[in-house]
Amino acid sequence: MNAVQCRMARAAVGFGIRELAQRAGVAIDTVARLERGDTLRPRTVEAICAALEEAGVEFIEATETAGVGVRLKGDRNA
Repeated sequence: MNAVQCRMARAAVGFGIRELAQRAGVAIDTVARLERGDTLRPRTVEAICAALEEAGVEFIEATETAGVGVRLKGDRNA
């Protein structure tokens, strides 16, 4: 997960930085640092990623024809 994916994922599930930080068990500034593109410890990024995945986000890796992204898992509007 990179900075852009984190911002997109938060928007997709409607989380503010504070809510994501609380759900991931990290400081608010930590989420802000990730979204600025700062390098964080891998386990910190994993905790943030896990909180977003638990909320229903799926991270999409880059391919030869498309960049990274996010999408919601399953049918969240049903």
